Amino acid sequence: MATTLTDQDKQTLRTAAYGAVSLMAAADAAGKPHKAATQGSIALSSATGLVGHVLADKSTGVNLAGKSVAALADHVLPALTAAMSLLKQQDPAEAGNFRRTVVLAVDTAARAHRGDPSPTSADMARKITEALDAA
Repeated sequence: MATTLTDQDKQTLRTAAYGAVSLMAAADAAGKPHKAATQGSIALSSATGLVGHVLADKSTGVNLAGKSVAALADHVLPALTAAMSLLKQQDPAEAGNFRRTVVLAVDTAARAHRGDPSPTSADMARKITEALDAA
């Protein structure tokens, strides 16, 4: 059975994945957030399967603007939970693929400067993982 995602479903997946990387970059504001964002985005581009195809689509509409990290988190964390929920309903294997992909991107962004992530980055990674697991 082929998994069929609506355009809105795909948008939710993209918002969740790229939003997680944006949150990690924001948590690295004292360091070099552009490096965390770049490394995390590269990790997302390595995704395979349905998730890889959805994330590779460069369609417009992903809105990750926010005047604060809190505003971005208010948008992204629920999207992570929603993405996991819809994938679990349609294709549990792809839900696992999505979770692994996002966790890889978060870990990659957290370690963009080599060594252990900062306490701020580690805390943001925990929040992202909790949102993924809330579904």
